[in-house]
Amino acid sequence: MRRALYALPLIALAFAPLSAKTPVKSATHKTTATTPRPGIEVSPDIAAAVADPARKPENSARDKYRHPAQTLSFFGLKPDMTVVEMLPSGGWYSEILAPYLAAAGHYVAAVPPGKSTDNFQALLASDTARYGKVQMVSFTAGQLTDFAPAGTADLVLTFRNIHNLLGSPDQPGDGNAPQTFADWYRALKPGGVLGIEEHRLPEQMDVAREKTTGYVKRSTVIRLAMAAGFQLVAASDVNANPKDDHDHPKGVWTLPPTYDLGDVDKAKYAAIGESDRMTLKFVKPDPNAPAAGETPMPDPNAPRLDVQVPAEVPPTPQKPQ
Repeated sequence: MRRALYALPLIALAFAPLSAKTPVKSATHKTTATTPRPGIEVSPDIAAAVADPARKPENSARDKYRHPAQTLSFFGLKPDMTVVEMLPSGGWYSEILAPYLAAAGHYVAAVPPGKSTDNFQALLASDTARYGKVQMVSFTAGQLTDFAPAGTADLVLTFRNIHNLLGSPDQPGDGNAPQTFADWYRALKPGGVLGIEEHRLPEQMDVAREKTTGYVKRSTVIRLAMAAGFQLVAASDVNANPKDDHDHPKGVWTLPPTYDLGDVDKAKYAAIGESDRMTLKFVKPDPNAPAAGETPMPDPNAPRLDVQVPAEVPPTPQKPQ
């Protein structure tokens, strides 16, 4: 039997804009990569990286669903960071992150051994000017992994991978997720950020669907992160899709870009678009941060957040599904 899920009481928090400033838009990029979304001020250097005309057209075409400029700005990406990306697959985000971090930062891609490693190495070799400084580390789910020397990473990013860590229905409990969350925590420096984007399963749906559909409950992600020691500091609906009812014959893979049903009802699923996704920002607590009641000096370079979450709110038990 699965353990009971826990969720932070965030329902009452509104996703309100924090700034009336208009996000930076590129005049030359024709995709919707930097289309303004409420509450997120897009960093100009990130907008420029997303607008790079050397990106593959098929990748840029998905910006309207994946909102990379807003998402990376929300997570607080800076060009001098050490960034670990989990399971980059075909390198959709690698194409943006690798050149963005090449001059002053460090980009690490965590890739499974075997065919995934072969394919990613081929990607790196295909454009050494773009990918020449990428470091690849081997990741095997369930095994301890040093994504970076302990306490050195500024940002760990994982896009639509939590369901893979939870595993299949024949894997008990949370599968390989607890080990991986612990490894992320160890790799990050105090104050470092864990940025998670994942297909969102509505809380009222059966939790068993997490292991068959690709969708995961927000409360599950929060519970796993908190168990590893992380604190949830912000959440965004930048990657939400209200057209997605989360109930498809082949789960998220029914929708674009996968279209697991082939041409069956393809127009219907194309009209829905890519899946509804949560976007959550966690931090590894910094023991040297000001204590409760102290007022730290504001950081003028700190990224704006959609929603600030009280750090001291205890988890609330959820009724079993």
